[in-house]
Amino acid sequence: MSTFLWVLYLGVTLWSLISIILHGSRPTKSLSWLLAILLLPFAGPLLYYLFGVNRRKFKFFRLRQTEKRKLYDETYKELQSQKTKVEFESMKERKLAELIRNNTLLAPYDGNRATVLNGGKETFESIFEALEKVEKFIHLQYYIFSEGELTARFREIFKRKLAEGVEVRLIYDSFGSFSFRGKTIKRFKDIGVKAFPMMPIRFGNLLFTLNYRNHRKILIIDGKVGFTGGVNVSDKYIKPISDLGVWEDLHVKLEGPVVNSLHRIFIKDYHFASKEELLLTEKYIPQINPAGNHKVQIVAAGPDSKQPAIMQQYISMIGLAEKRICIANPYFIPGTAVLQAIKIAALSGTEVRLIIPEKSDSRMAKFSMFSRLEPLLEVGVKIYLRPDFSHSKMILIDGEIASIGSGNFDYRSFEHNFETNALLYDIGLTKQIQEEFDKVRETCKCLDYESFKNRSVGQKLMEGLAKFFSPLL
Repeated sequence: MSTFLWVLYLGVTLWSLISIILHGSRPTKSLSWLLAILLLPFAGPLLYYLFGVNRRKFKFFRLRQTEKRKLYDETYKELQSQKTKVEFESMKERKLAELIRNNTLLAPYDGNRATVLNGGKETFESIFEALEKVEKFIHLQYYIFSEGELTARFREIFKRKLAEGVEVRLIYDSFGSFSFRGKTIKRFKDIGVKAFPMMPIRFGNLLFTLNYRNHRKILIIDGKVGFTGGVNVSDKYIKPISDLGVWEDLHVKLEGPVVNSLHRIFIKDYHFASKEELLLTEKYIPQINPAGNHKVQIVAAGPDSKQPAIMQQYISMIGLAEKRICIANPYFIPGTAVLQAIKIAALSGTEVRLIIPEKSDSRMAKFSMFSRLEPLLEVGVKIYLRPDFSHSKMILIDGEIASIGSGNFDYRSFEHNFETNALLYDIGLTKQIQEEFDKVRETCKCLDYESFKNRSVGQKLMEGLAKFFSPLL
């Protein structure tokens, strides 16, 4: 029996090594998988088989998943219905908007009202207030929709509104919302909620969905009000249920024409999750009158995208900045391209400030983050450690353009996850976000290059090991 297992192990290991050599997309990621396979007998090849194989290269996955979604985008282009042209005041705004328009087919819109929501309490107060005013339908999708006080509140509102004739549709990620199953989801379906998992984790499709997650957080009310950002439906955003305390985060409420863009993302995901009819009718995509004077553009990307739009958005913003770049992110694990962009900006005289949490929900992610800090400190990037845990994903440049959304600065958000960001082209909004950023920064510990460089050998060793595995996170 032992001989058989060793022959099986050697065969699987050899297959893994050949697969990496033939299909590896990046040398750094390939080397990480090679290291994992060689250092983790049995577990390494298994992990590679589940998470490392680039299944989009295989015909049956391409036909069943990626190509169908791409065909959807080509058939139902939002730009076909774009009738208004947004006038931008600066070249950097025009260049960024054109980049996003070309690689996501989502246009910028004027005439919106964007409200920045700081923290779970403020976010859910705004969401529940908006839900009470619903007339026709509620559409929502979340990476984490977990059982607790918040989901109980959602269910109570859904039950009342469904009795009034309101339609409720919910899609959730099977992995992130793992606790949302069994009796919990049945309680929602029993009252009339149409609930479907995105890329369900089942035996028949496990190998083709486990590594591709829907990380979006979207809520649409009557096609006229939308919410997106980093806040999941989890009680950890409203009360301390772990050693990390209450999670901090940013979200944004949108009113005006740009809600159509956000809603189209939901409709596409719902169509593929439910296999039901398309909701691209006037009932669900109504003509929306201007609600304010904010220019907003939605950025959406995923494994089905032709371009890595989230990564390109961040690199473009870093490159366009002339005076200041402010970044807040809980999983700052960028690859070489983004790191070089930040270093070039700092060396060119642009002030770069980065806030990351001192505590993390993942030790591997924390060590991997810290492995990237020394070369940034060396070129003058100001790095601040936030004492509480913040889940915010924000980048702001020159006090003119800000991005709030679900996209992290890591390989997973750039390549494997379905993500959504909101780009805010407005000096007033960015000033508000800048003030909050500076307020938080005053409570943080600023890292000193010389002191950080002299951290313990043990710390550097852990960071070095984590760095090898960072492309896999």
